[in-house]
Amino acid sequence: MMPTHEILDDHLHEECGVIGMYAPEQESIAQMLCFGLVALQHRGQESAGIAVQSDAGMKYYKEMGLVQEVFSDSVIEKLYGGIGIGHVRYSTTGESYVSNAQPLVVHHKGGSIALAHNGNLVNAMEIRDELEDQGTIFQTSIDSEVIANLIARNFKMGYKEAVIQSLRLIQGSFALVVVCDKKLIGVRDPYGLRPLILGENEEGYVLASESCALDVVGAKVIRDIEPGEMVVIDENGVESIMYSEACTKALCSFEYVYFARPDSDIEGRNVYSARHKAGQILAEDHPVEADLVVAVPDSGTAAAIGYAEKSGIPFGIGMIKNKYMGRTFIQPDQKARELAVRLKLNVLKDNVRGKRLVLVDDSIVRGTTMSRIVAMLKDAGATEVHVRVSSPPVKHSCYFGIDTPTRKQLAGAEKTVNEICEMIGADSLGYIDIPGLIESIGKPGELCSACFSGRYPMAVPKIDSKFVFEKR
Repeated sequence: MMPTHEILDDHLHEECGVIGMYAPEQESIAQMLCFGLVALQHRGQESAGIAVQSDAGMKYYKEMGLVQEVFSDSVIEKLYGGIGIGHVRYSTTGESYVSNAQPLVVHHKGGSIALAHNGNLVNAMEIRDELEDQGTIFQTSIDSEVIANLIARNFKMGYKEAVIQSLRLIQGSFALVVVCDKKLIGVRDPYGLRPLILGENEEGYVLASESCALDVVGAKVIRDIEPGEMVVIDENGVESIMYSEACTKALCSFEYVYFARPDSDIEGRNVYSARHKAGQILAEDHPVEADLVVAVPDSGTAAAIGYAEKSGIPFGIGMIKNKYMGRTFIQPDQKARELAVRLKLNVLKDNVRGKRLVLVDDSIVRGTTMSRIVAMLKDAGATEVHVRVSSPPVKHSCYFGIDTPTRKQLAGAEKTVNEICEMIGADSLGYIDIPGLIESIGKPGELCSACFSGRYPMAVPKIDSKFVFEKR
């Protein structure tokens, strides 16, 4: 049976979000890290954690749940220190247990290392096998522990060389924030698949997955960390080290399609503006006569507004989203599956009755939720429902930190557009194409679109599974 959260939310999901702060003059930055994690909550809702370092050593706390559920005032008070990192997780490798929550803290002869990772390693199995053969004991089933153990193993070289040598062994996507030796370190993989941005406030420096987290803690954006770059932040300021030769930049295009918050800027491009532009391109490429443009809330809203403005068709509210329903729910039978979607989304009947609708969403993955939404709109009296999607058909699994079903579960891999249209019960279906998506983002030659095209920026495992690491 399909997991319930997949029934209720048929979107792709990011693995996690990370934040780091360097403010050694502050007695405690845990509260500010917590605020930053709330801003990044959309990137992961399964677990949250914070690690801070002070003269007394490394302290950390992590638990399953949302940020505001995990961190009470009493917990925050115990996390005193002026250098720290935080993490929110949505699992793609390793099961959803507190032992797999991050940050990971590894103790070694020279001290302690705290690490938080956004991404996914494609060669983690091989490295883990080698380390285990040499006596290393692993406490989790996540690929991030491979990185932490490599750094600890090489620490006798000095923290800087230990990190660099470890980075040169791993392959895949990674944005890392690390605390060791009273320094905050930020790293981005050589392809720049995962975002990482540097900012500065009155207290010191901040690293985060998205600029929205910098806004919350009152930090001004300095710049994005470059692909293949490591920054070391200490009392001397920010040191930049290019640890890898330049590769062709391949920032994940789904950051703009769905993952990032619309108020974030990534690589100098505002996410809302990119989605709005995608909607305008959709209207040019897939026009239709209709009375109202509506969005699947909230992820389709910006593109729907763009579609409406370009087409001249009014934009309206067709559905209301229940924002207070958590991810945990009973395992439903077939009848309850229908009710589960209605619990999350409810139709404004007076707005859609008797109207021809353009329904805009960011993506169709399995098609299970879209088919139920189309049925709900027609049951409410919509005479026609024309679906428009602001990303191309998802045809291939991702190995770089996105929770993607196997290809057999992807509607775009198994069916033609006409077949998908028939499956979801729409009157017509139109996707933006890959050139149109690239145009909307405005970064030609700098994006990874492998889940649409199958052209991966690096070699990937031959196993057609999203859980390559945990099924070792």
